[in-house]
Order: sequence, then structure tokens, then C-alpha cells
Amino acid sequence: MASFHGHFEHSLDAKDRLTVPAKFRAALADGVVLAKGLEPSVWVFTPEGYDKFTQDFLTAHSPLGKRGRMLRRHFHGYSFDDKLDSAGRVHVPKSLVEHAELKGPCAVVGMQDWFEIWNEDKWTAYEKDEMEPSIEDAAEALAEGG
Repeated sequence: MASFHGHFEHSLDAKDRLTVPAKFRAALADGVVLAKGLEPSVWVFTPEGYDKFTQDFLTAHSPLGKRGRMLRRHFHGYSFDDKLDSAGRVHVPKSLVEHAELKGPCAVVGMQDWFEIWNEDKWTAYEKDEMEPSIEDAAEALAEGG
């Protein structure tokens, strides 16, 4: 299983292609799955990683229930298979570019089993306004078993 970690700055080119960080490319040799993230971001998985993610988190929710259908629509309706090109780039579909407001510099952020692509300004704001003020409380809650 791939382990994606680190923070990188790359830019989307005029054809909506992103150069994948070199250290991630070997793990993506068999292809990638790009999915609509929960925040304004694009999640990038190996095909096996995406299958495991959906098995672990989506199949537990019945498609007969409203939430189960909604989660499936979000992740499966906005996920796309692709392969890296010879330059190590991946094409980001227009709907995902629009969702994440990708333009200019992008932050590529490792998430262990996948990585995320963010608009650099949105990532910086999220990091400063949401993540940094809350990270200590989140760690403390986990340490206390909650």
C-alpha cells in the first residue's frame, strides 16, 4: 500500500494537467483515481487505494438510505480513472478543477493512503484558519479515546 506524505507546490498547466511529485509516481504506475474531496480539493488514490477506501467507508452504508446514496453519488459520481503521462502528469477533469477552484499554484498534500490537490490560497487559509487552531484539541481528544 502506498504511503503519501509531504507538502508540495505544483501548478496546473493550460490543459489542466498537474505534475505529480516525483516521490509519488512509482505508487501510481498502475493508474490513478481522482475523486471530489469533501473540502474544496481533489483526492488522488491508487486504484487499489480507492477500492479499499470505498469498501471501508461506503459499503457500510446501505444504498437504500438517503445518506448512503448521497455518499455514493459524491464519491462514485465524481471519480475518474486516469494514468500518469510520460512526464508524470495527471489530467484533472473540469468538474474537479471547478470544485477545488484550481488555478495557478496548487498545494499537493499527502494524506497517507491518498493525496489531495488544493488551490494554494485555499490550502493556506484552511491551514491557518481551521487546521492550526484545532490540531492540538483534535490530538488531545484522540489521546483521551474520543
